[in-house]
Amino acid sequence: MKGLMQNQPLLLSSLLKHADRFHSGTEIVSRTVEGPIHRYSYADAARRTRKLADALRRHGVASGDRVATLAWNNYRHFEIEHGVTGLGAVWHAINPRLIPSQISYIVNHAEDSVLCFDSSFLPIVEKLAPEWPTVGLYILMVDRQSMPTSRLPNLVCYEDFINTGDSEFEWPVFDEL
Repeated sequence: MKGLMQNQPLLLSSLLKHADRFHSGTEIVSRTVEGPIHRYSYADAARRTRKLADALRRHGVASGDRVATLAWNNYRHFEIEHGVTGLGAVWHAINPRLIPSQISYIVNHAEDSVLCFDSSFLPIVEKLAPEWPTVGLYILMVDRQSMPTSRLPNLVCYEDFINTGDSEFEWPVFDEL
Protein backbone atom coordinates (compact mmCIF):
# COMPACT_ATOMS: atom_id res chain seq x y z
CA MET A 1 0.00 0.00 0.00
CA LYS A 2 1.37 3.38 -0.96
CA GLY A 3 1.72 5.87 1.86
CA LEU A 4 -0.70 8.76 2.01
CA MET A 5 1.61 11.27 3.69
CA GLN A 6 2.67 13.22 0.61
CA ASN A 7 1.99 13.42 -3.09
CA GLN A 8 5.59 13.32 -4.31
CA PRO A 9 8.78 11.39 -3.55
CA LEU A 10 10.92 12.83 -0.76
CA LEU A 11 14.03 13.84 -2.71
CA LEU A 12 16.79 16.28 -1.76
CA SER A 13 16.22 18.03 -5.08
CA SER A 14 12.64 18.73 -3.97
CA LEU A 15 13.91 20.25 -0.73
CA LEU A 16 16.33 22.45 -2.64
CA LYS A 17 13.58 23.53 -5.07
CA HIS A 18 11.42 24.46 -2.06
CA ALA A 19 14.27 26.47 -0.51
CA ASP A 20 14.85 28.22 -3.85
CA ARG A 21 11.16 29.04 -4.27
CA PHE A 22 10.31 30.17 -0.74
CA HIS A 23 13.66 31.19 0.78
CA SER A 24 15.69 32.25 -2.26
CA GLY A 25 17.17 35.27 -0.52
CA THR A 26 18.20 33.43 2.63
CA GLU A 27 21.95 33.45 3.05
CA ILE A 28 24.16 30.36 3.34
CA VAL A 29 27.49 31.07 5.01
CA SER A 30 30.52 28.79 5.17
CA ARG A 31 34.29 28.99 5.31
CA THR A 32 36.37 27.61 2.46
CA VAL A 33 39.41 25.43 3.06
CA GLU A 34 41.48 28.21 1.50
CA GLY A 35 40.33 30.55 4.29
CA PRO A 36 37.77 33.13 3.18
CA ILE A 37 34.18 33.20 4.36
CA HIS A 38 31.78 32.41 1.49
CA ARG A 39 28.25 33.85 1.39
CA TYR A 40 25.50 33.22 -1.10
CA SER A 41 21.75 32.65 -1.26
CA TYR A 42 19.61 29.56 -1.68
CA ALA A 43 18.82 30.84 -5.18
CA ASP A 44 22.55 30.82 -5.99
CA ALA A 45 22.99 27.39 -4.40
CA ALA A 46 20.06 25.95 -6.38
CA ARG A 47 21.40 27.35 -9.68
CA ARG A 48 24.92 26.06 -9.06
CA THR A 49 23.63 22.67 -7.91
CA ARG A 50 21.61 22.26 -11.13
CA LYS A 51 24.75 23.10 -13.10
CA LEU A 52 26.74 20.51 -11.14
CA ALA A 53 24.10 17.81 -11.67
CA ASP A 54 24.02 18.51 -15.40
CA ALA A 55 27.84 18.52 -15.61
CA LEU A 56 27.94 15.14 -13.86
CA ARG A 57 25.24 13.81 -16.23
CA ARG A 58 27.21 15.04 -19.24
CA HIS A 59 30.29 13.32 -17.84
CA GLY A 60 28.36 10.05 -17.79
CA VAL A 61 27.28 9.78 -14.16
CA ALA A 62 23.98 7.89 -14.12
CA SER A 63 21.45 6.71 -11.59
CA GLY A 64 23.08 4.43 -9.04
CA ASP A 65 26.67 5.52 -9.78
CA ARG A 66 28.71 6.45 -6.73
CA VAL A 67 30.21 9.91 -6.36
CA ALA A 68 32.45 10.22 -3.32
CA THR A 69 33.46 13.27 -1.34
CA LEU A 70 36.48 13.66 0.86
CA ALA A 71 35.75 17.11 2.15
CA TRP A 72 34.92 19.40 5.01
CA ASN A 73 31.51 20.94 5.48
CA ASN A 74 31.32 23.91 3.11
CA TYR A 75 29.13 25.31 0.32
CA ARG A 76 30.64 23.14 -2.41
CA HIS A 77 30.05 20.03 -0.31
CA PHE A 78 26.41 21.16 0.11
CA GLU A 79 26.09 21.49 -3.69
CA ILE A 80 27.60 18.05 -4.28
CA GLU A 81 25.31 16.38 -1.73
CA HIS A 82 22.20 17.84 -3.38
CA GLY A 83 23.40 17.61 -6.98
CA VAL A 84 24.50 13.98 -6.85
CA THR A 85 21.42 12.70 -5.06
CA GLY A 86 19.12 14.88 -7.15
CA LEU A 87 20.56 13.22 -10.24
CA GLY A 88 19.73 9.79 -8.81
CA ALA A 89 23.34 8.85 -8.17
CA VAL A 90 24.67 7.87 -4.77
CA TRP A 91 26.48 10.49 -2.73
CA HIS A 92 29.24 8.73 -0.80
CA ALA A 93 30.74 10.92 1.92
CA ILE A 94 34.04 9.52 3.17
CA ASN A 95 35.14 10.38 6.68
CA PRO A 96 38.37 12.36 6.24
CA ARG A 97 39.54 11.37 9.71
CA LEU A 98 40.06 7.73 8.69
CA ILE A 99 43.52 6.35 8.06
CA PRO A 100 44.63 6.03 4.41
CA SER A 101 44.20 2.26 4.19
CA GLN A 102 40.59 2.57 5.39
CA ILE A 103 39.87 5.36 2.88
CA SER A 104 41.32 3.25 0.08
CA TYR A 105 39.30 0.21 1.10
CA ILE A 106 36.08 2.25 1.24
CA VAL A 107 36.61 3.86 -2.20
CA ASN A 108 37.28 0.47 -3.77
CA HIS A 109 34.46 -1.32 -1.98
CA ALA A 110 31.97 1.33 -3.09
CA GLU A 111 33.43 1.37 -6.62
CA ASP A 112 33.27 5.16 -6.68
CA SER A 113 33.45 6.59 -10.19
CA VAL A 114 34.08 10.23 -9.20
CA LEU A 115 35.91 11.67 -6.21
CA CYS A 116 35.35 15.29 -5.18
CA PHE A 117 37.79 16.52 -2.55
CA ASP A 118 39.06 19.58 -0.73
CA SER A 119 42.58 20.85 -1.39
CA SER A 120 43.71 19.83 2.10
CA PHE A 121 43.37 16.20 0.95
CA LEU A 122 45.36 16.53 -2.29
CA PRO A 123 48.50 14.81 -0.90
CA ILE A 124 46.56 11.76 0.32
CA VAL A 125 44.50 11.54 -2.89
CA GLU A 126 47.67 11.73 -5.01
CA LYS A 127 49.19 8.93 -2.91
CA LEU A 128 46.13 6.64 -2.98
CA ALA A 129 44.79 7.29 -6.51
CA PRO A 130 46.81 4.44 -8.11
CA GLU A 131 44.89 2.05 -5.81
CA TRP A 132 41.47 3.22 -7.09
CA PRO A 133 40.79 1.68 -10.51
CA THR A 134 37.12 2.72 -10.66
CA VAL A 135 37.68 6.45 -10.06
CA GLY A 136 37.78 8.05 -13.48
CA LEU A 137 37.40 11.70 -12.48
CA TYR A 138 38.89 13.72 -9.65
CA ILE A 139 37.24 17.06 -8.88
CA LEU A 140 39.27 19.40 -6.70
CA MET A 141 36.84 21.65 -4.83
CA VAL A 142 38.56 24.98 -5.54
CA ASP A 143 38.30 27.92 -7.91
CA ARG A 144 40.64 28.38 -10.87
CA GLN A 145 43.04 30.70 -8.95
CA SER A 146 43.51 28.11 -6.19
CA MET A 147 44.11 25.18 -8.54
CA PRO A 148 47.52 23.66 -7.74
CA THR A 149 49.75 21.74 -10.07
CA SER A 150 49.35 18.01 -9.58
CA ARG A 151 50.35 14.76 -11.18
CA LEU A 152 46.89 13.35 -10.50
CA PRO A 153 45.27 12.03 -13.70
CA ASN A 154 41.86 13.35 -14.78
CA LEU A 155 41.94 16.20 -12.25
CA VAL A 156 39.56 19.10 -12.85
CA CYS A 157 38.79 22.30 -11.02
CA TYR A 158 35.31 22.30 -9.42
CA GLU A 159 34.38 25.74 -10.75
CA ASP A 160 35.49 24.84 -14.29
CA PHE A 161 33.57 21.57 -14.05
CA ILE A 162 30.25 23.06 -12.96
CA ASN A 163 30.52 25.68 -15.68
CA THR A 164 30.09 22.86 -18.22
CA GLY A 165 26.58 22.27 -16.85
CA ASP A 166 23.28 23.99 -17.63
CA SER A 167 21.66 26.08 -14.89
CA GLU A 168 18.25 25.24 -16.39
CA PHE A 169 18.73 21.51 -15.75
CA GLU A 170 15.45 19.82 -14.82
CA TRP A 171 15.63 17.49 -11.84
CA PRO A 172 14.55 13.94 -12.62
CA VAL A 173 11.72 12.51 -10.55
CA PHE A 174 12.13 8.94 -9.38
CA ASP A 175 10.94 6.68 -6.60
CA GLU A 176 12.73 7.54 -3.37
CA LEU A 177 13.06 3.86 -2.52
